[in-house]
Amino acid sequence: MSTVTSLERMLHVVDVIEENDRGITFDQMHGILGFTRSTLYRYLKILTDAEFVTSLPDIGYTLGPRIIELDYKMRTRDPLLIASRPVMAELVRAAPGIALLCRRYRDKVLCVHQERGTDTFHSNYERGRARPLLSGAASRIILCHMPPHATARLFREQAQAFAEAGLGQSLVEARTALKRIRQLGWDITEGQVTPGVTGIAAPIFDNRGTVLGSLSLTVGRTRIDAAEIRAIAERVMFCAGIVTKAISGATIQ
Repeated sequence: MSTVTSLERMLHVVDVIEENDRGITFDQMHGILGFTRSTLYRYLKILTDAEFVTSLPDIGYTLGPRIIELDYKMRTRDPLLIASRPVMAELVRAAPGIALLCRRYRDKVLCVHQERGTDTFHSNYERGRARPLLSGAASRIILCHMPPHATARLFREQAQAFAEAGLGQSLVEARTALKRIRQLGWDITEGQVTPGVTGIAAPIFDNRGTVLGSLSLTVGRTRIDAAEIRAIAERVMFCAGIVTKAISGATIQ
Protein backbone atom coordinates (compact mmCIF):
# COMPACT_ATOMS: atom_id res chain seq x y z
CA MET A 1 0.00 0.00 0.00
CA SER A 2 1.40 3.40 -0.99
CA THR A 3 2.00 5.99 1.70
CA VAL A 4 0.90 9.58 1.16
CA THR A 5 3.84 11.88 1.79
CA SER A 6 3.73 15.20 3.61
CA LEU A 7 4.32 17.03 0.31
CA GLU A 8 1.39 15.22 -1.31
CA ARG A 9 -0.81 16.15 1.65
CA MET A 10 0.20 19.79 1.28
CA LEU A 11 -0.71 19.69 -2.40
CA HIS A 12 -4.18 18.49 -1.39
CA VAL A 13 -4.58 21.88 0.31
CA VAL A 14 -3.97 23.60 -3.04
CA ASP A 15 -6.46 21.23 -4.71
CA VAL A 16 -9.19 22.14 -2.22
CA ILE A 17 -8.55 25.87 -2.65
CA GLU A 18 -8.50 25.51 -6.44
CA GLU A 19 -11.85 23.70 -6.51
CA ASN A 20 -13.66 26.56 -4.77
CA ASP A 21 -14.91 29.39 -6.99
CA ARG A 22 -14.72 31.79 -4.06
CA GLY A 23 -12.55 31.72 -0.97
CA ILE A 24 -12.54 28.88 1.54
CA THR A 25 -12.02 29.27 5.29
CA PHE A 26 -9.59 27.42 7.48
CA ASP A 27 -12.42 25.57 9.24
CA GLN A 28 -13.96 24.52 5.92
CA MET A 29 -10.63 23.11 4.77
CA HIS A 30 -10.13 21.40 8.09
CA GLY A 31 -13.48 19.67 7.71
CA ILE A 32 -12.73 18.55 4.16
CA LEU A 33 -9.14 17.39 4.58
CA GLY A 34 -9.25 15.95 8.09
CA PHE A 35 -5.70 17.07 8.91
CA THR A 36 -4.86 18.13 12.44
CA ARG A 37 -5.25 21.87 12.92
CA SER A 38 -1.52 22.28 13.57
CA THR A 39 -0.65 20.41 10.36
CA LEU A 40 -3.06 22.48 8.29
CA TYR A 41 -1.72 25.71 9.82
CA ARG A 42 1.83 24.63 8.90
CA TYR A 43 0.91 23.79 5.31
CA LEU A 44 -0.96 27.05 4.85
CA LYS A 45 1.94 29.06 6.25
CA ILE A 46 4.37 27.45 3.78
CA LEU A 47 2.03 28.02 0.85
CA THR A 48 1.21 31.58 1.92
CA ASP A 49 4.85 32.52 2.44
CA ALA A 50 5.58 31.27 -1.09
CA GLU A 51 2.47 33.18 -2.28
CA PHE A 52 0.93 30.15 -3.94
CA VAL A 53 -2.13 30.93 -1.82
CA THR A 54 -3.31 34.08 -0.13
CA SER A 55 -5.81 34.91 2.62
CA LEU A 56 -8.38 37.69 2.28
CA PRO A 57 -10.54 39.08 5.13
CA ASP A 58 -14.14 37.78 5.11
CA ILE A 59 -13.35 35.63 2.05
CA GLY A 60 -10.78 33.08 3.18
CA TYR A 61 -8.00 31.41 1.24
CA THR A 62 -7.67 31.73 -2.55
CA LEU A 63 -4.94 31.05 -5.09
CA GLY A 64 -2.12 33.57 -4.76
CA PRO A 65 -0.20 35.93 -7.06
CA ARG A 66 2.61 33.40 -7.61
CA ILE A 67 0.19 31.44 -9.81
CA ILE A 68 -0.29 34.48 -12.05
CA GLU A 69 3.46 34.97 -12.33
CA LEU A 70 3.95 31.33 -13.26
CA ASP A 71 1.24 31.57 -15.91
CA TYR A 72 3.00 34.54 -17.51
CA LYS A 73 6.29 32.64 -17.55
CA MET A 74 4.59 29.64 -19.13
CA ARG A 75 3.08 31.86 -21.83
CA THR A 76 6.51 33.22 -22.72
CA ARG A 77 8.69 30.14 -22.18
CA ASP A 78 6.65 26.99 -22.79
CA PRO A 79 8.24 25.19 -25.79
CA LEU A 80 4.85 23.78 -26.81
CA LEU A 81 3.31 27.24 -26.96
CA ILE A 82 6.31 28.74 -28.73
CA ALA A 83 6.18 26.02 -31.39
CA SER A 84 2.40 26.14 -31.81
CA ARG A 85 1.47 29.83 -32.00
CA PRO A 86 2.77 30.59 -35.52
CA VAL A 87 1.44 27.29 -36.85
CA MET A 88 -2.01 27.97 -35.38
CA ALA A 89 -2.05 31.51 -36.77
CA GLU A 90 -1.28 30.17 -40.24
CA LEU A 91 -3.93 27.45 -39.84
CA VAL A 92 -6.77 29.91 -39.16
CA ARG A 93 -5.62 32.14 -42.01
CA ALA A 94 -5.87 29.22 -44.42
CA ALA A 95 -9.06 27.72 -42.96
CA PRO A 96 -11.07 30.32 -41.01
CA GLY A 97 -12.16 29.03 -37.65
CA ILE A 98 -10.83 28.80 -34.10
CA ALA A 99 -7.66 26.79 -33.48
CA LEU A 100 -7.17 25.22 -30.06
CA LEU A 101 -4.03 23.84 -28.47
CA CYS A 102 -4.81 21.35 -25.70
CA ARG A 103 -2.84 19.23 -23.26
CA ARG A 104 -3.76 16.20 -21.23
CA TYR A 105 -4.09 17.16 -17.58
CA ARG A 106 -4.88 14.39 -15.09
CA ASP A 107 -8.10 12.82 -16.44
CA LYS A 108 -9.07 15.99 -18.29
CA VAL A 109 -7.98 18.00 -21.29
CA LEU A 110 -6.77 21.55 -20.70
CA CYS A 111 -6.84 24.33 -23.28
CA VAL A 112 -3.50 26.16 -23.25
CA HIS A 113 -3.96 28.46 -26.25
CA GLN A 114 -6.68 29.67 -28.59
CA GLU A 115 -6.12 31.36 -31.96
CA ARG A 116 -9.09 33.05 -33.63
CA GLY A 117 -9.51 33.37 -37.39
CA THR A 118 -13.18 34.35 -37.45
CA ASP A 119 -15.72 36.48 -35.59
CA THR A 120 -18.76 34.56 -36.81
CA PHE A 121 -18.87 32.40 -33.67
CA HIS A 122 -17.16 32.19 -30.31
CA SER A 123 -15.58 29.45 -28.23
CA ASN A 124 -15.47 29.69 -24.45
CA TYR A 125 -12.82 26.97 -24.39
CA GLU A 126 -10.04 29.41 -23.55
CA ARG A 127 -6.67 29.04 -21.85
CA GLY A 128 -7.00 27.39 -18.46
CA ARG A 129 -10.37 25.75 -19.05
CA ALA A 130 -10.57 21.98 -18.78
CA ARG A 131 -13.09 19.53 -20.15
CA PRO A 132 -13.57 15.74 -20.09
CA LEU A 133 -11.43 13.37 -22.11
CA LEU A 134 -14.56 11.92 -23.73
CA SER A 135 -16.09 15.09 -25.14
CA GLY A 136 -15.04 16.72 -28.41
CA ALA A 137 -12.45 15.88 -31.06
CA ALA A 138 -9.64 17.75 -29.25
CA SER A 139 -10.15 15.44 -26.27
CA ARG A 140 -10.90 12.14 -27.99
CA ILE A 141 -7.80 12.27 -30.19
CA ILE A 142 -5.75 12.39 -26.97
CA LEU A 143 -7.79 9.63 -25.35
CA CYS A 144 -7.26 7.22 -28.25
CA HIS A 145 -3.48 7.48 -27.88
CA MET A 146 -3.38 6.89 -24.12
CA PRO A 147 -1.86 3.63 -22.81
CA PRO A 148 -4.28 0.66 -22.62
CA HIS A 149 -4.09 0.49 -18.82
CA ALA A 150 -5.08 4.16 -18.55
CA THR A 151 -8.01 3.65 -20.91
CA ALA A 152 -9.14 0.60 -18.93
CA ARG A 153 -9.03 2.50 -15.63
CA LEU A 154 -10.94 5.42 -17.12
CA PHE A 155 -13.57 3.05 -18.52
CA ARG A 156 -14.03 1.40 -15.14
CA GLU A 157 -14.57 4.80 -13.56
CA GLN A 158 -16.69 6.34 -16.34
CA ALA A 159 -18.40 3.51 -18.21
CA GLN A 160 -21.64 5.45 -18.59
CA ALA A 161 -19.80 8.46 -20.01
CA PHE A 162 -18.14 6.23 -22.63
CA ALA A 163 -21.57 4.95 -23.70
CA GLU A 164 -23.05 8.46 -23.84
CA ALA A 165 -20.11 9.61 -25.99
CA GLY A 166 -20.80 6.80 -28.48
CA LEU A 167 -17.55 5.03 -27.65
CA GLY A 168 -19.03 1.68 -26.68
CA GLN A 169 -20.91 -0.18 -23.98
CA SER A 170 -17.94 -2.36 -23.02
CA LEU A 171 -14.18 -1.96 -22.74
CA VAL A 172 -13.73 -4.09 -25.87
CA GLU A 173 -16.09 -1.83 -27.83
CA ALA A 174 -14.39 1.28 -26.47
CA ARG A 175 -10.95 0.03 -27.47
CA THR A 176 -12.23 -0.79 -30.96
CA ALA A 177 -13.72 2.70 -31.37
CA LEU A 178 -10.55 4.38 -30.12
CA LYS A 179 -8.36 2.20 -32.35
CA ARG A 180 -10.41 3.31 -35.35
CA ILE A 181 -9.78 6.99 -34.49
CA ARG A 182 -6.08 6.31 -33.87
CA GLN A 183 -5.62 4.56 -37.22
CA LEU A 184 -7.39 7.39 -39.05
CA GLY A 185 -4.93 9.87 -37.54
CA TRP A 186 -7.53 12.53 -36.76
CA ASP A 187 -10.96 12.86 -35.20
CA ILE A 188 -14.09 14.84 -35.98
CA THR A 189 -17.14 15.70 -33.90
CA GLU A 190 -20.18 17.81 -34.69
CA GLY A 191 -21.90 19.85 -32.00
CA GLN A 192 -20.55 17.64 -29.23
CA VAL A 193 -19.25 20.51 -27.13
CA THR A 194 -20.75 23.58 -28.84
CA PRO A 195 -23.95 23.31 -30.93
CA GLY A 196 -23.65 24.17 -34.60
CA VAL A 197 -19.89 23.72 -34.96
CA THR A 198 -17.53 21.02 -36.20
CA GLY A 199 -14.23 20.17 -34.53
CA ILE A 200 -11.35 18.39 -36.28
CA ALA A 201 -8.27 17.42 -34.24
CA ALA A 202 -4.90 15.70 -34.58
CA PRO A 203 -2.48 14.51 -31.88
CA ILE A 204 0.80 16.06 -30.74
CA PHE A 205 3.54 13.78 -29.36
CA ASP A 206 6.65 14.29 -27.29
CA ASN A 207 10.10 12.94 -28.20
CA ARG A 208 9.24 9.51 -26.73
CA GLY A 209 6.12 9.13 -28.85
CA THR A 210 3.81 9.72 -25.90
CA VAL A 211 0.72 11.77 -26.67
CA LEU A 212 1.18 15.21 -25.19
CA GLY A 213 -1.90 17.01 -26.45
CA SER A 214 -3.82 17.98 -29.54
CA LEU A 215 -4.18 20.68 -32.15
CA SER A 216 -7.67 21.27 -33.45
CA LEU A 217 -9.69 23.54 -35.68
CA THR A 218 -13.30 24.41 -34.92
CA VAL A 219 -15.38 25.47 -37.91
CA GLY A 220 -18.63 27.37 -37.37
CA ARG A 221 -20.92 24.99 -39.24
CA THR A 222 -21.91 21.33 -39.49
CA ARG A 223 -22.71 18.91 -42.31
CA ILE A 224 -19.52 19.72 -44.15
CA ASP A 225 -18.94 17.60 -47.27
CA ALA A 226 -16.42 14.79 -47.07
CA ALA A 227 -13.88 16.36 -49.43
CA GLU A 228 -13.69 19.57 -47.39
CA ILE A 229 -13.45 17.63 -44.13
CA ARG A 230 -10.56 15.60 -45.51
CA ALA A 231 -8.77 18.74 -46.71
CA ILE A 232 -9.13 20.40 -43.30
CA ALA A 233 -8.06 17.20 -41.51
CA GLU A 234 -4.92 16.92 -43.62
CA ARG A 235 -4.04 20.53 -42.86
CA VAL A 236 -4.61 20.04 -39.13
CA MET A 237 -2.51 16.84 -39.14
CA PHE A 238 0.28 18.63 -41.00
CA CYS A 239 0.29 21.47 -38.46
CA ALA A 240 0.25 19.04 -35.51
CA GLY A 241 3.18 17.19 -37.11
CA ILE A 242 5.19 20.41 -37.33
CA VAL A 243 4.61 21.05 -33.62
CA THR A 244 5.57 17.46 -32.75
CA LYS A 245 8.83 17.75 -34.68
CA ALA A 246 9.62 21.15 -33.15
CA ILE A 247 9.22 20.05 -29.54
CA SER A 248 10.98 16.75 -30.20
CA GLY A 249 14.08 18.57 -31.38
CA ALA A 250 13.84 17.06 -34.86
CA THR A 251 14.70 18.96 -38.00
CA ILE A 252 11.62 20.06 -39.92
CA GLN A 253 12.02 19.36 -43.61
